Amino acid sequence: MKVLHIDSNHELLINQLNDLGFTNHEDYSSSKAEIEAKISDYDGIIIRSRFSIDQQFLDAAKNLKFIGRVGAGLENINCEYAESKGISLFNAPEGNRNAVGEHSLAMLLSLFNKLNKADNEVRQGKWLREANRGIELDGKTVGLIGYGNMGKAFAKKLLGFDANVLCYDIKPNVGDANCKQVSLEELQDRADVLSLHTPQTPLTINMVDSAFINDFKKSFWLINTARGKSVVTADLVEALKSGKIQGAGLDVLEYEKSSFENLFTSEQMPEAFEYLIQAENVILSPHVAGWTKESKEKLAQTIIDKIKAKFC
Repeated sequence: MKVLHIDSNHELLINQLNDLGFTNHEDYSSSKAEIEAKISDYDGIIIRSRFSIDQQFLDAAKNLKFIGRVGAGLENINCEYAESKGISLFNAPEGNRNAVGEHSLAMLLSLFNKLNKADNEVRQGKWLREANRGIELDGKTVGLIGYGNMGKAFAKKLLGFDANVLCYDIKPNVGDANCKQVSLEELQDRADVLSLHTPQTPLTINMVDSAFINDFKKSFWLINTARGKSVVTADLVEALKSGKIQGAGLDVLEYEKSSFENLFTSEQMPEAFEYLIQAENVILSPHVAGWTKESKEKLAQTIIDKIKAKFC
């Protein structure tokens, strides 16, 4: 079987596919049209997020048997159409769930203890102890929306903090010893912290808007390491200004390109984003929650294991 790699990944991916007898070709620079023109020669394709795999591309991929997406989400692939053509889809949420859990916890603790603000002030010679008094996670209620690989990893990290952990998920019976599954209404009544762990779907796009935010009984903290388009940034900013949201840790933004690379080109920076980058109670990172040295290897190994189980 011939496999085309269109994004670079950990070297073990190609090495182990070679060992299994696959023929591997790499093309990290050709345009989508150029890839599409030759994709019929290949049985498999390995991608991260370089471009979308749509119906036109899949129609050109006449011999394609699998797509390996080295990451968690599959929103850049027309999954329904691919599956209708008998193409197997492999993604790897198991590979970066631990990294996402740790990053979510890091953002939350940094917000609670004002670490970014305090660090910046001390570097400027300011020694403001009372202004940087933090709060403790102990006894707080953390609400998770989405309780799959990422949500479960975060809940596991919260075990040692004596926090109350709740989750809401569209699937029934996903709660476990680390997290109690509740209705969305109960989560909104009780949560001090909201952390998103959902894929990008029609149900989650613009999910966190003004109405959703105002349905929370208490003011709360928001962590988003999932997908940027789940949060309406302008509504988030209004909630930060009013105090309904006390602070936010955002690894993802609605302004991201689908490739997860450059944020802005020549267009004017949105007013809401200008507020976020100035706000002391907001922490931002460039979609790297699952982007650790360890997860790079784990993601690749997960894809290898799934290909091997299916085709070897």
